[in-house]
Amino acid sequence: PGKLNHTLANHGTLDVKSWRREGAARTNIPPFIIPPFLNPTLSPLHSSSSTTSRPSTSSSNHNMSTAVVNTDDDQLEPTLQSILDQKTLRWIFVGGKGGVGKTTTSCSLAIQLAKVRRSVLLISTDPAHNLSDAFSQKFGKEARLIDGFTNLSAMEIDPNGSIQELMGQAEEGEGPAAGMGGMMQDLAFAIPGIDEAMSFAEVLKQVKSLSYETIIFDTAPTGHTLRFLQFPTVLEKALAKISQLSSQFGPMLNGLLGANGSLPNGANLGEMMEKLEGLRETIGEVNTQFKDENLTTFVCVCIPEFLSLYETERMIQELASYNIDTHCIVVNQLLFPIAGSNCEQCNSRRKMQKKYLEQIEELYDEFNVVKMPLLVEEVRGKERLEKFSEMLITPYVPPAGGL
Repeated sequence: PGKLNHTLANHGTLDVKSWRREGAARTNIPPFIIPPFLNPTLSPLHSSSSTTSRPSTSSSNHNMSTAVVNTDDDQLEPTLQSILDQKTLRWIFVGGKGGVGKTTTSCSLAIQLAKVRRSVLLISTDPAHNLSDAFSQKFGKEARLIDGFTNLSAMEIDPNGSIQELMGQAEEGEGPAAGMGGMMQDLAFAIPGIDEAMSFAEVLKQVKSLSYETIIFDTAPTGHTLRFLQFPTVLEKALAKISQLSSQFGPMLNGLLGANGSLPNGANLGEMMEKLEGLRETIGEVNTQFKDENLTTFVCVCIPEFLSLYETERMIQELASYNIDTHCIVVNQLLFPIAGSNCEQCNSRRKMQKKYLEQIEELYDEFNVVKMPLLVEEVRGKERLEKFSEMLITPYVPPAGGL
């Protein structure tokens, strides 16, 4: 079989797996390269024909490969054991399209990590907040031990809402933004994305002060997650620009403001810039950690359907562009009907799922791909989460006779 190649206008042919490995060295590449089998205009993936032979329907010279399951001896282990074994990991993000099982996966991974780490913190950054429902226990913006554990805590935060608290602290002269007054509000509305970035900074400062060995983020759906991961860079660039402007126009401002350097709102310009510089250094440190594969990784969660796989590929390409490590994919909700079953719906869905599983095996043969079954009961509560978590570490074996 040939490789999965992508013909790009004015860029020639590019192998997507090689593109990912190029990292920051790549230039002039479109934001999202669509693999042919994810492009409905190029691939008959939705047709009833077998995936073992999919000739191109386009007159262009697209190299359409046969997608086969990797059965080599050096195939990566289909579990998340590598994450448990990597003792240096500090930040773990779990994300994917909405409704694919991100919260269940992040909770289960946290349970397994708690067995081999001194302390683990699970944070939900999804405004929908499902951690409380998953563990049948109420969580808030303060870290709280999960019932039945001595070293696993959880908290639910809203990065979009934290900026209001930060502004309130600035007005009242409290917290890390004290002394900045109305400048915080002006800054929040002057730079696109800076409001969420500032609140994200405060969340990270709070988390860092708690001294947990490993922090897991149960993130919002894909689009919000990618923006969430841009926050450190957005904030660092914004604060660097503010510092530059202060250096250029500082003397002129000091002349206008007088000897004490007070702004109209009563804040001191020098003190305010010192606080912003301190915040910039904190964000710079976190940004560096996020790009260190020894400290940070991203676990992608998907289901074997077209839109989910499309979102997963887009997210992985985005993560590669930010130099954020990702080497694990969890495929949830797999059906394993019994051989000879007369359930037409089950057999049809399994046939569809097998198509996408083959594509996943082909495109992500350098990843740990974990295959999780669709269970007859919803995964809620400590006991069921623990049972589900075992399958992240020990590969699930379908019942005898399953397809």
